[in-house]
Amino acid sequence: MAMNEALRIVVVAPDLAVPDPHDEHARRLAERSRMLRIGLLENNLNLVAVLPADSFLGERLAQLQPDLVIVDAESEARDALEHVVVATRDARRPIVLFTNDEDTTHVRDAVAAGVCAYIVAGLAPQRIRPILDVAMARFAHEQALRSALADAQTELQDRKSIDRAKNLLMQRQGLTEQTAYEKLRKTAMDKGLKLGEVARRMLEMVDLLG
Repeated sequence: MAMNEALRIVVVAPDLAVPDPHDEHARRLAERSRMLRIGLLENNLNLVAVLPADSFLGERLAQLQPDLVIVDAESEARDALEHVVVATRDARRPIVLFTNDEDTTHVRDAVAAGVCAYIVAGLAPQRIRPILDVAMARFAHEQALRSALADAQTELQDRKSIDRAKNLLMQRQGLTEQTAYEKLRKTAMDKGLKLGEVARRMLEMVDLLG
């Protein structure tokens, strides 16, 4: 999906409020987070919510159904990512991490967890849209690879089930391989099922009856 105004974005970030005005670190975090949100708005992107990284994140994301999740974090980046990964485990979404933390020891873990872009510093507004475009494209590519792998695994499992079912028919009914295959295919056509599904059901029934 190309980046456009309809793209729904959720930012996971700490509260902008700084309890202690003398806490320079908290003040810088809040200012960076504010600049990120301003950058999204300046790029005419649809920022639907800013959420904390807590145990309720999954429920909130399920309600909002965003197309992309941006994690804005620094020293707590690992904890924030863990919440986001858990929250998107059953409904995968592209994740982009913006951070000023130069400790990149957990970059590999972040990418393995599903982060499409890991950006250290550099929140210039003109950089935000290209970064998110690349993240969306990478996510779409990875999803296509996952789908292709799942299809290949299903096809392999179907082939194994069909071969087993054919051999069973050949042994128990004295059929040739071609006749056993035709019988399976006819059953699949009559029942409106895939051949692999018919083979699996037959094998399950045989296992059940012993």
